[in-house]
Amino acid sequence: MQQPIADEEGGFRQSSRSDGLLFKRGHRGDEEEEKERRSDPKSRPRSHHHHIRGRRGERFDRLLCCFQSRRRSVVLFTGIAAVAVVFILAETFILQRTLVGRGSTLGRFGGEWNMIVGEPSKYLSSATRFVIGKNLRFEPGGLQGRLAKRRRLHPTEEHAKFGIRPPRLAIVLGGDEVVSSTLKLLSIANGLKFLGYKLTVYAVKEADMHKLWEKIGCQVSILDVDIADNLDWTNFEGIILSSLAVKAVVPDLMQEPFSSIPLVWIVEDGTLGRRLTLYEEAGWKQLVEEWRNTFSRADAIVFPNFRFPLLYNKFDNGNFFVIPGSPVDVLAAEKYLQSHSRDQLRAKNGFYETDLIVTVIGSSLFYNGLPLDYSPAMHSISPLLMKLAKTDDVKGSFKFIFLSGNSSDGTHDAFQEIASTLGFPDGYMRHYGMDVDVDGILLMSNVVLYGSFQDEQDFPPLLIRAMTFKRPIVAPNLTVIKAHVVDQVHGLIFDADNPDTLTTAFSRLVSNGKMSELSHVLASYGWQMARNMLASKCIGTYAELLENVIQFPSYTLMAKPFSELSKHANEWKWDILARGVRYSGNEHHLSQNLDQDLDGTSISSVVYTLEEEWQSHNLLTNASGVEAALQFDMPTQHDWHDLADMELSEESERLEMEEDEERTEKVASTWEDVHQNVRKVEKIKFETNERDEGELERIGQPLCIYEIYWGQGAWKFLHHGSLYRGLSLSSSTRRLVSDDVDAVGRLPFLNNTYFRDLLCETGGMFSIANHVDDIHKIPWIGFQSWHATGRKVSLSAEAEQVLEKCINTEPKGDMIYFWARNDMDNPLFDIQKKNLDFWSMCDVLNGGNCRHLFEKAFRHMYGLPLNVTALPPMPFDGGYWSILHSWVMPTRSFMEFVMFSRMFTSSLDVQNHEPERNWTCLLGTSEMEKKHCYCHVLELLVNVWAYHSARKMIYINPKSGVLEEQHPIEGRDGLMWAKYFNFTLLKAMDEDLAEEADDGDHPNDRWLWPLTGEVFWQGIYEREREERYRQKMEKKRRVKEKLLERQKHGYKQKSLGG
Repeated sequence: MQQPIADEEGGFRQSSRSDGLLFKRGHRGDEEEEKERRSDPKSRPRSHHHHIRGRRGERFDRLLCCFQSRRRSVVLFTGIAAVAVVFILAETFILQRTLVGRGSTLGRFGGEWNMIVGEPSKYLSSATRFVIGKNLRFEPGGLQGRLAKRRRLHPTEEHAKFGIRPPRLAIVLGGDEVVSSTLKLLSIANGLKFLGYKLTVYAVKEADMHKLWEKIGCQVSILDVDIADNLDWTNFEGIILSSLAVKAVVPDLMQEPFSSIPLVWIVEDGTLGRRLTLYEEAGWKQLVEEWRNTFSRADAIVFPNFRFPLLYNKFDNGNFFVIPGSPVDVLAAEKYLQSHSRDQLRAKNGFYETDLIVTVIGSSLFYNGLPLDYSPAMHSISPLLMKLAKTDDVKGSFKFIFLSGNSSDGTHDAFQEIASTLGFPDGYMRHYGMDVDVDGILLMSNVVLYGSFQDEQDFPPLLIRAMTFKRPIVAPNLTVIKAHVVDQVHGLIFDADNPDTLTTAFSRLVSNGKMSELSHVLASYGWQMARNMLASKCIGTYAELLENVIQFPSYTLMAKPFSELSKHANEWKWDILARGVRYSGNEHHLSQNLDQDLDGTSISSVVYTLEEEWQSHNLLTNASGVEAALQFDMPTQHDWHDLADMELSEESERLEMEEDEERTEKVASTWEDVHQNVRKVEKIKFETNERDEGELERIGQPLCIYEIYWGQGAWKFLHHGSLYRGLSLSSSTRRLVSDDVDAVGRLPFLNNTYFRDLLCETGGMFSIANHVDDIHKIPWIGFQSWHATGRKVSLSAEAEQVLEKCINTEPKGDMIYFWARNDMDNPLFDIQKKNLDFWSMCDVLNGGNCRHLFEKAFRHMYGLPLNVTALPPMPFDGGYWSILHSWVMPTRSFMEFVMFSRMFTSSLDVQNHEPERNWTCLLGTSEMEKKHCYCHVLELLVNVWAYHSARKMIYINPKSGVLEEQHPIEGRDGLMWAKYFNFTLLKAMDEDLAEEADDGDHPNDRWLWPLTGEVFWQGIYEREREERYRQKMEKKRRVKEKLLERQKHGYKQKSLGG
């Protein structure tokens, strides 16, 4: 029978006992001492006892005294406690024996579970902090430190005032999520929706489980080629990846401009971690490096328990985080109950219905979980245990089952050896390995005792299953136990330092050889608690993590604090799962999914698929035929000799040909032959002859639209053809097979990433305007951000034809065509506040300071006094405004707009860097908004310039191509500030700034204007003309002196070789 698996985690492999002992207290790690211990096993326990016998040894001395002082009326319960101690001692003895003999490979629920031992440096990195001492604990110090620096403050008044849409999150499903993972994600998503997040769910492939998402109002979209190629991830404030199966999405998110989007990756599959050793043995270093780079992209890798950080420690980049909690154990137990009964299991395993079975379980981790100082104490109390075993009451009704190790690793024989040595009757104590029917053992038990004193961070998963089976539990007062189990409500808790409390606990559960009424009450309350254990904390911690990871823009509404989830999301969404079963009408299908959940085969498919792809690229495989070895065809010494011989032969032939040419009589060539040869060489050159297909098609056309982008992630959003040409803001990410313009090459200051991020697309426009005649010689020019395609507002083929027709029929005229508008239908916003005028919209996008800073920059630009209004009025007539830098205008008008934009940008920069305060961006609240401080203001600047310079503004529908004039010029009378936008005034201001830059008398060291384009005024022209005249006169002087020298001394021929 296939056994259920509570978690898919694995462990680390140990090679020797000396490795494991490095985790133990007091161990020095000396190899010679280890050899002595192995060679003299009899002396080892005694020596170890003398050195480390301490508090726990004294605990068992007290236990012995306690047992000897008890009356026979409590012998029964004392025997139970004593036998429980036997489990701890026996498991320690077995653990030693297994470690010394052949290493440990402890099976767990049918899956492979290796003991976590070995060199600390082998598994522990500096990025993740592990506290090694009494316990091994995981602390995500690196991630917590980064989150503390950017921890979100409480919602401010400004944020609440200017937020217009909820924060958006994208959830990407792998398509093969199992029931427990789906239930967990549904519960988390439902809690996030309650907090105010807007969720968009994608999946890499179809799955029937996706229907459950409709129950919380989320439609799942499949990431096929069409959607993936047009999905702009910058539309979301954060992304959640559900499993390793969505790895194919990560490479896109590693490229600019998507690399800065907060990413949370949930990893609940341990298959990859268990196979890392195989990859290293096979030499698949590049495959390991690929996974490591993929893991490093995430802001947080979230694991379901504290064993996973050790398992994946080779990939730790300081972004590991643990959020405990999953309904997998509850689902596994409930599924098991549907097909099994306690009576059948008892009969199958040789137990009677009247037997009171106490099942003792240990630590789920087994990393030095049981100290070796228990072994000496076992010898001191063995006479008492033997006496209790021979008591009729104990032998007749009580049976003890110990769960640990594997049934095939010698653990069972070791237990029987201990029982025989101590004189226990046959059948009194049984041992089962973790590779058998563990659920069946728990189901047929009367009491489940947790016998480990190791204080772990995870709640024992077997206790959750036992409580789901409605079995009362008894556990020591460990921190993780007390955090969830209330004593005498959900179970019984005994003091680990006082063995009397264990005897008292059993006396409350058993009355007259039967289970007491209290045991049934505890089992009932324990079942209720286990069903939703850790649910509230899990959902709340996910919300807290997102709250700290996500950088909320100023135009988003603030999500509710995660603390408000305590009452709303305090349980898993079992009702959604139940409705999903009825909705699908196929209960068997969910059971199949649950089987995949328990054995971990389905969710690990991406790991094996990638292995197969990697193996197909290798030529050789190892002898077993399972793993492929990476083999390189390296040249041998013989190959190098052959290469040297070939080079010598070629050099000899070349010299012979040159000597033959020298001996051959040559006929002098004419000038015509020389010109023909030169023409042939020029035709061969790629730079002068070969051109991009788009460049050839653009010849003779009146319009070229430059698509501004940065990063390889934006390539798929760009258009091809004669109408469009790419404009890259980064030289390193420019498309190589096209004639895209390099903005950095045309405007060097964009090579500084600070200024490039500060201006965004506007910096690309400045680069085109810089010596525009060198690159753009046609009458019309246009721009379009790569975001337009991702937000589905780019021009369709029909709209392109309409635009070209309008330009050809009306070649003259001051007008601007735009197709990305700011209305509610645009996915840029999801506006919830209606009736926003232009300046209100600008305030929303710029942290509420747009009109204030715009007015100050405008006043500084024109030198206006304080008593004069400096904010240009913008009408609220219901018309559209342009966004996303998606417009077309005459080239001459574009140069005028750039002239105005450069001066305004410089003034804006001055106002934002006032000397009396430390610099901080006033136009945003998040780190991303501060990084792109001026982008949103400059994006809307074209509307102010076009409106007040009396340009006709025409909106063209990007789908249908329908034209509609906005803000007609006839209605602007009395509103336009035409005097400030007059070309003559702007030209004079531009020359004044150029003169200041030429003279170097600007008082501020940080002056942006000279860096953004050409610096030219009349004085520069006159100076250049004077320089040309001086060079001309100097040339005439030298020629005249040479002629006089010849007339005086005659012509002198230079001597040969002189």
